[in-house]
Amino acid sequence: MAKSFELLAEVKAFLEQNPIKMFIGGHWVAAADRGTLPVLDPGDGSFLATVAEGKAADVDAAVKAAGEAFRKTDWARMPASDRAALLHRLADLVDKHRDILAQLESLDVGKPLASARDGDIPNVAATLRWYADLSVHTRLREPIAASGYEARQVRFPYGPVGLILPWNFPLLLVGWNISPALAAGNTVIIKPAEDTPLSTLYFCKLVEEAGIPAGVVNVVPGYGETAGKALAEHPGIKRMGFTGSPEVGRLIAAACGRNLVPVKLELGGKGAAVVFDDVDVAATARDLVAAVTFNTGQVCCTATRWLVQEKIWDKFVPLATKMMEDIRIGHGMEAGTQMGPAVSAKQRQRILGYLERGEKEGCKSILPGGPAKVAGHLQGFYVKPALLAGGPDNVCAREEIFGPVAFLMKFRGEDEAVELVNRSPYGLANSVWSQDLGRANRVAEAMVAGNSWINGHNLFPHGVPYSGCNLSGLGGGVLGPETYFDYLRPQSVVRPLG
Repeated sequence: MAKSFELLAEVKAFLEQNPIKMFIGGHWVAAADRGTLPVLDPGDGSFLATVAEGKAADVDAAVKAAGEAFRKTDWARMPASDRAALLHRLADLVDKHRDILAQLESLDVGKPLASARDGDIPNVAATLRWYADLSVHTRLREPIAASGYEARQVRFPYGPVGLILPWNFPLLLVGWNISPALAAGNTVIIKPAEDTPLSTLYFCKLVEEAGIPAGVVNVVPGYGETAGKALAEHPGIKRMGFTGSPEVGRLIAAACGRNLVPVKLELGGKGAAVVFDDVDVAATARDLVAAVTFNTGQVCCTATRWLVQEKIWDKFVPLATKMMEDIRIGHGMEAGTQMGPAVSAKQRQRILGYLERGEKEGCKSILPGGPAKVAGHLQGFYVKPALLAGGPDNVCAREEIFGPVAFLMKFRGEDEAVELVNRSPYGLANSVWSQDLGRANRVAEAMVAGNSWINGHNLFPHGVPYSGCNLSGLGGGVLGPETYFDYLRPQSVVRPLG
């Protein structure tokens, strides 16, 4: 069936390459063994492109290129203002190519085009600029008061940084991860998810055009068990950043631990939203439905446990149910789509499997969810939003589903709500909804997580650290000034006086 949307000429030309090559040392290269991997459109299951599949030899070449660029180009040694100028130029190119990048992101992930065009892509440019500006205004040499000594601390970039990134926000997370690393003077090797490498590879064209030295940015697409494993285990990296599941995070941390490489893990979550009885019920229901269906619920920090105070339960639940039923499901590139498909057949089956397990364990299906059919795209990986209710021990209340599924629980008072929130072994992000700001702030601080939000969810202002604890991560966060310092190696210099 003919598609009802038109691709930009630049997007067509990019996708028609056979294969789209990886980017190593400033060159577009095929895999060492000429291997390739297919990329599918999750909206209809059709073939999108062929991409070079990197393995250990390609990762080794990329790490060596990044190391050489760190040692031999001016990138690490140039004044921060000069690096910042190049990063601003790169940000300008991201803005200039926003429509191209947004189409690639929508096709690859399945997300609504407007979400990529108006959200993800501008955020990449903003993050590049924010860290570029921070680097210019940050002192990297600080005196230390030490009796009898002249002492100071100096900070230097580490060197090659490995980054293994997920499929839910491919380019946005490239921006969040490379911006502080590059602003600090490091070089990077990016392993994008095998399902969604397209926007990251196109981004390398902009890196070239911006004039960033060859080898500073390298991208090796491939599978986690080959390319990802090789990158995590490589002795040539000096720092590692991983965004993904706790299960894989443990493997990454173990590999880095063997080489004593510091690692930053941004992992999953089981976010709670605590809704008190003094809220605007309709507005709060609308905001939470928008949160759990955003990016088809494939958001680690989104609100998937809704704790609703008993006084408003009977009003809140029918309103939220109707709003969920009205979500328009469709292909991400088609106008009017509010929620696209899951990213892959595997991910759709994961979501459906959790719904089956939750029902077997006794949860109530307020809105059952299940497979969704979209006219013209019957082979797409679509699911319906679901609302479940039950006790905190149900598997759907405990484990991360990574889909448009909310689990509702009723509570009586503040202490009970906090206890329910903190039963989770995760610790990424929660929110509290109340007009009583004293109570809202009290609960926000009592919930154990890296991030607590008040009267909003999925809030990411630049300059505010975003990180997790417990099963949700370790080793530092993103988006704040601390992240910039994470990519700088401290060194003390001491001279005795007298």
